[in-house]
Amino acid sequence: MNRRIWPAALVLISVLVLGSYLLYTQYLVREIRREAAIQSQVYSIVQRGMGGDADPVQVLNELQAQLQHMRVPIVVFDAEGVPTYWTNLPFGADRDSDEDVARVREYGRRLAVSRPRNRTPVLGGGMIVFGDPAVLNWLRFVPWLQVGAGLLLIFIALGVMRSDIRAHRERLWSAMARELAHQMGTPLSSLAGWVEVLQLTADERATMAPTDHIGRVMQADVERLERVSRRFELIGKPPALELVSAPAIVDELVSYFRPRLPHLGKGISLRARVEDDLPSIRANAVLLVWALENIIKNSIDALAGRGGRISFLALRGGQPPVGGDSGSLHFVIIDDGPGIAPSVRDRIFEPGVTTKAGGWGVGLSLSRRIVEELHHGRITVHGRRRGGAVFDVMLPIARM
Repeated sequence: MNRRIWPAALVLISVLVLGSYLLYTQYLVREIRREAAIQSQVYSIVQRGMGGDADPVQVLNELQAQLQHMRVPIVVFDAEGVPTYWTNLPFGADRDSDEDVARVREYGRRLAVSRPRNRTPVLGGGMIVFGDPAVLNWLRFVPWLQVGAGLLLIFIALGVMRSDIRAHRERLWSAMARELAHQMGTPLSSLAGWVEVLQLTADERATMAPTDHIGRVMQADVERLERVSRRFELIGKPPALELVSAPAIVDELVSYFRPRLPHLGKGISLRARVEDDLPSIRANAVLLVWALENIIKNSIDALAGRGGRISFLALRGGQPPVGGDSGSLHFVIIDDGPGIAPSVRDRIFEPGVTTKAGGWGVGLSLSRRIVEELHHGRITVHGRRRGGAVFDVMLPIARM
């Protein structure tokens, strides 16, 4: 079923169920009011008959008419068990037909057996047997209708949830594919360019770059491709965690970004500070570097065209994000860019959410998955009074 049909079906069924309950409630109100009016009429007729001035036959006829209006099946038996009066039966019966009288007697007998409390003795040894009113017959089906409607709503709600999860996965994998193509595109383009250079004559190539320099650059591009493929290979399965040094993580990221900052954004500086004697953390270095790299890239994009400063800090915090008693290690990335709008800040880590024109909204969502799901940490973001954003990545310190 098309995923767009599930929400529409849920809304339609909900409206129908609520509408049926409303209509049935109004029906019950009308029936209760009608029966109250009939009972009042019966009481008035009985009071008038007890006065002594009323014609007994007329009073009896009026009572019988009110009984018919109550729509309750009634059969009156004499002392010999022969039905003498009946009304509101689910079938028609002629008092002059022996076959119909026998049918009424059998119907009254079934009522007396199935509803022993609905039997009332009368003068002369006879008996009155009555069935259930029409409104009560309808009430029997209400619980089943409610259960059926509830199960149907649950089924449709599960369909909506499954459809939403499937759509979320499709968006995530689509964004992952675009991110993979983006990250592999730069080194591949670089390699293609250097291959063209290598195809030049020795004299032409010598004017552009020495051969050993070309080899080092191409080796760096190959290592970049290997790193990208390794990252996407690890993101799909539980990673192997080992003791990782915080200064080593900071040094790797700083050594990667600083040479590239002049090309990534003019006037952007990156400063790093690592507290002394920081304890180790248990992490996967490849994935953790990727998560922090995405956050720094986000800050660089925020400063593009205006310049500014990015501060990258590693320091020890208080309680760990999830259990334990060894405290937590914080990687904090601070920029003095325009900041993140409050309307987007709460959703900035969701797949597809981005503040950049043409952005895919996958980098920060990957960072959250790496930090929170794979490393049992926590990642948060908040604004600054003077503008900019602060990303705080908290990871539990390894127990020794």
